[in-house]
Order: sequence, then C-alpha cells, then structure tokens
Amino acid sequence: MAETSSPMEIDAAAPPPTALGKVNKGKAPVSDGKSAPWVEKYRPQSLADVAAHRDIVDTIDRLTSENRLPHLLLYGPPGTGKTSTILAVARKLYGSQYQNMILELNASDDRGIDVVRQQIQDFASARSLSFGARPSVKLVLLDEADAMTKDAQFALRRVIEKHTKSTRFALICNNINKIIPALQSRCTRFRFAPLDAAHVRERLQHVIQSEGLDVDDSGLTSLVRLSNGDMRKALNILQSTHMASQHIDEEAVYLCTGNPMPKDIEQITYWLLNETFSDGFRYISDIKVRKGLALVDIIREVTMFVFKIEMPSDVRVKLINDLADIEYRLSFASNDKLQLGALIATFTNARSALVSAVC
Repeated sequence: MAETSSPMEIDAAAPPPTALGKVNKGKAPVSDGKSAPWVEKYRPQSLADVAAHRDIVDTIDRLTSENRLPHLLLYGPPGTGKTSTILAVARKLYGSQYQNMILELNASDDRGIDVVRQQIQDFASARSLSFGARPSVKLVLLDEADAMTKDAQFALRRVIEKHTKSTRFALICNNINKIIPALQSRCTRFRFAPLDAAHVRERLQHVIQSEGLDVDDSGLTSLVRLSNGDMRKALNILQSTHMASQHIDEEAVYLCTGNPMPKDIEQITYWLLNETFSDGFRYISDIKVRKGLALVDIIREVTMFVFKIEMPSDVRVKLINDLADIEYRLSFASNDKLQLGALIATFTNARSALVSAVC
C-alpha cells in the first residue's frame, strides 16, 4: 500500500503565539474588560515577568534552556508565584504546542488513584507530538498536590519513574509535609517564600499605572501590609477597593477588608494597658459594635503591637502565650464576651507584673 508523504496537520488547532499570553491555567482566555479579575489579567506570562524569587526563576530558566529540566516540587504559601512560574516555563518550552504538551490537574479535579493509573498514565505513555530538531518532553502539572490521597501519591511514584524519559512532572503544594517522602526524593524542591514588601509594592504600582487608579501612598502601604507577601491577595484587595471607592487610601482599604485600622488598635492597646477591667471591657465592646470588628482580628493586631512595646522578656513571653491561648479558643467558636474578658485580664496581669518589675 502506497504511503503518502504529506505532513500531518496535528497542531492546526493549537493557539497562535499571540494568543498564548491570554491562556491562563489551562482555561479559556480571560477578557481584558473591566470585569476581568486582575489576578488573571496581570498573571506573569514569561519567566522575566515573575515579580520575585529571581534565584529560583533563574535556576529553572537555565535548566530549561539546557534541556536538563528535572521533576519539580514547588511549595510555599499561596500567592507567591508557584503556578505562574511553571506555566511560564511551559510556554517557553512548547510555544504554539502548549496545549498539546501539558496536562494540568487541579485540586478541583478528581485526582484519586484511578486518575493516576488512567489519565496521567495514558498522557505520559503517549508519544510527544514534536516536530522540532529534538523531541520535547511532555509536562504533567499537578497543582495543589497536597490534596492528593496517599494511595494516589504512591501510584504516582511508579509512573514518574517509568516515564522519566518522555515526561516531566511538576508538583505544586502549600504544605510539603503532606507529600510522601518517596515523591519528594524524586523531585527537585524549590521553596517559594512570601514575597518581599518591595516586590509587592513594585507589582502593585505597575497595576495601578496600567489601570489609571487614584491610590495615595497610605493606601499602597496598607495594601502591602495586609497582603502579608501574598500577591494574589494584594491584587484582589486592590480590585475590591477600587470597585468600592474611586480614591484608594488607608481608610478605604481597611473598610473594604474589614480589618481594624492601626489607629483603632493603638486606642485598644492604650485601654488594655491603662484602663480598669470594667472600663476597658465597656470601651472595647463599644468600638467592636460601632466599627464591626472581630475579636480574633483585634487579638492578632494587638499581638503585633505588643512586640513594639518595651517590657521585660518574661512579661512579654507570658503575654504572647496567653494571647495565643485566647486565639486558639476563639477558633473553636468560644463566647466572644468571655474571651474579651480573658484578653483584658491578661493585660491586667501583665500590668501588675510590669509594676512589680519596676518596683
């Protein structure tokens, strides 16, 4: 039977290079309209666009360029650039063949042992469709891998070993302790720490300029502070505040998020350190109702304020330990009034210890 020599039209349905910048996490492109979430609209499309972790990004970039990419395990807190980094690597590796060469599974997908044995196994064992000078390895991206069952992780261990020549696996998780040691040992691990405040500020300024927002310096500082190194959280707060207020300042940011303002925390701390038990209880209860503050948020902010106050080490240790106990009890839906009394009593004891230390 005669064989035809016409080229195969396998990649005809692949997105053109100009559309790759809008492919987000394997989903349909997000429109650039006003309704588009800024988290996806400003997601880095290349390794050069990643805001921080230049040492990790440069290492992965060098391994990718030299065709020596290992299995990867990226872990760290949310919003630190793990998924954006590996998606930028995939775009660099595959270009227009991006959708053919990558299998992405998220925690929202069924990722039990059957998926590992069937879907991942089938994708890894299929021949890669590459027409370049050298065949490219495929990429399996398992986002939020710490949500996988132990049985699925054990089954994945053998799949990784069996298909190393043709497939690379990238595991992304927040808690590395939930990944079995057998998988950890087969991957090169990179820890993505919370972003530095300077990097968060720089990226936010880029978004503010692109969107033409009216943000003063106090508002930008508040956004950086409340994000705690989470770029996704910072962008979500910025977009939410912009929808609620045209001018974004410190008060607008704190009102939008529901966090207690620094001046309120200073006032509450003053009452805790100077007022009697009954007066302090009445004042704090009043400001909680008036401004809609949660006791757990007050305790977290007061704890940070305690570190700024000069006091003997033993008093500070006892105070922080008691505040931690109150926050722990609040996590079990304890009575707010009872725990507020415990908070005031803790500071009353600390005041007595401070007076004794001075005398």
